[in-house]
Amino acid sequence: MKTNLTKLTLVVAMALSAFRFPLSAFAQGTLTPPGAPAAGMKSLAQIEPRTPISAAPFTITVPGSYYLTTNLTTTVSNAIVILTNGVTLDLSGFTLTSTVANAANGGTAILLGSGLSDITIGNGHIRSGVTNNGGGVYSGGGFAYGISWSGNPPQNVLASRVSVVGCLNHGIALNNGNSTGVEACMVRTVGSIGIMASTIKSSSAADCGGSAIYGDEDSDCIGQSSGGGYGIYAFTSAQSCYGTSGSSYGLYAMTAENCYGISSTGTGIQARSAANCYGSTVSDYGISTYIALNCCGNSTGTGLYALLSASGCYGQSALGTGLYALNASFCTGNVSGGTAIRATMATGCSAFIGTNIITYKYNMP
Repeated sequence: MKTNLTKLTLVVAMALSAFRFPLSAFAQGTLTPPGAPAAGMKSLAQIEPRTPISAAPFTITVPGSYYLTTNLTTTVSNAIVILTNGVTLDLSGFTLTSTVANAANGGTAILLGSGLSDITIGNGHIRSGVTNNGGGVYSGGGFAYGISWSGNPPQNVLASRVSVVGCLNHGIALNNGNSTGVEACMVRTVGSIGIMASTIKSSSAADCGGSAIYGDEDSDCIGQSSGGGYGIYAFTSAQSCYGTSGSSYGLYAMTAENCYGISSTGTGIQARSAANCYGSTVSDYGISTYIALNCCGNSTGTGLYALLSASGCYGQSALGTGLYALNASFCTGNVSGGTAIRATMATGCSAFIGTNIITYKYNMP
């Protein structure tokens, strides 16, 4: 037993000796710090240099990023004026208001100078005091315009998550026909155009004296014109939009898809081609188009009018023509006191109520 313990002690001693290092291997330099420690974190100004805006009126003449620090009220025309390219304006959830007694002299909440580009405006509110008397007369104090420009129209400008209420003229006007965009904005009670831009997405405008949504490409938008303007106007395409108008087009587009258009006395939907749409009016065309696919039109005049072809469509009228098409296929017409379907050629069509006037019939009585 003693012998084994002696051997174990010898083995441990030999193992430890294998890991011995000379003292010089652990030599240290001076322990005195060379100086004060440097800052380990960057300031917000270093990460994102931004200029605060804490009073109105305020004019931006230097490119950069600006943000509101509080709600701002102006007593004179124009709250914030941008006179240079390359500006980001963050409203930071705050509100711009005006105490100008007559909005005709109230200027613009955010005014862009002539021909500017590369501007972004977002995340806040513009509130003015103009109201609609219920008969289409807009008056009151505050701003004449929410967001607009002077001189030549802007380019590469985006407005997002901005709400505008109670302006005498336009709500958000960035001009169409160029590279401007409006996303997730809301406008209500303005005397003229609600929202105007090249691309308008996920936005709404209501109680507008002029056209509510006026763009080149509109998607997921709601527009309501209480006057003689368009509910939705899209120079090229409208997708998943809903437009209403008092006396003009509920929705007007080159192509309309998955849209609703309603007009009191005008045309519900006017488009070169319409697919999966519903249009309604009291006295004109529910839907007027060249090509209609899976659409429904309702009117006391002509429910659905397709100059060239209608397929899988339904047209209803109280006194006029339910559905008219040069070539109708698998369509249904419904009219209580007129013609259900009027077509040059029809295939697989039927009259729910009323009679048909069809020159050439195929696969139908």
